[in-house]
Amino acid sequence: MTRPVVIAIDGPVAAGKTVVGKKLSQKLGYKFVDTGTMYRAVAWMAVVRGVSPEDEEGLACLAGEVSLELSAENGERVLANGEEVTAALRRPEVEERVSLVARLRGVRVAMVQKQRDLAAAGRIVMAGRDIGTVVLPDAALKVFLVASQEERARRRHAELVAVGKAVTYEDVLGSLKLRDRIDSERAESPLRPAADAHLLDTDKLTVCQVLQSILELMED
Repeated sequence: MTRPVVIAIDGPVAAGKTVVGKKLSQKLGYKFVDTGTMYRAVAWMAVVRGVSPEDEEGLACLAGEVSLELSAENGERVLANGEEVTAALRRPEVEERVSLVARLRGVRVAMVQKQRDLAAAGRIVMAGRDIGTVVLPDAALKVFLVASQEERARRRHAELVAVGKAVTYEDVLGSLKLRDRIDSERAESPLRPAADAHLLDTDKLTVCQVLQSILELMED
């Protein structure tokens, strides 16, 4: 079977999109794009410039103007207007704002165009919340990863503790539930699987097992 040149991976926060997407792209020799990182970069630029999460016009302008460069060489790096912002994207103030920023139509319109431009060359794995439904509706393969909120909170809590963050599981779970609600109920590009997406429940699967399941879908 001919490999799909564009693969869309969607799902809620901490469902495994990024780690699985990276490994899949490495396996195939494709470029990987985590669109969540792009929204985080906009949220961080908004913090730096003092743009309120309620200022839709200001955020839309910011999203349209910002130049984003994503690089996987020598470790994952994100540059916004030429400035290294990788480490800043996981700061609490970004975590608090990213879903609020990403829900705005003006921001999403600007980001979707940038994401489509990145995918135009093909040979790409793109992960996010609306890739299969909005960004790349014609993607040859669409996968939607799901997992319980408790399991996703456990994973995210472990990630944060591993990098020295002092946070409780209960706080992580509460934040995750809030982000799920915002992502699912937003008017613009709500989180939902595409009609032709393959749903994979990752609750009891290892990353390798999820990767293998996607590779098998490519052979069907």
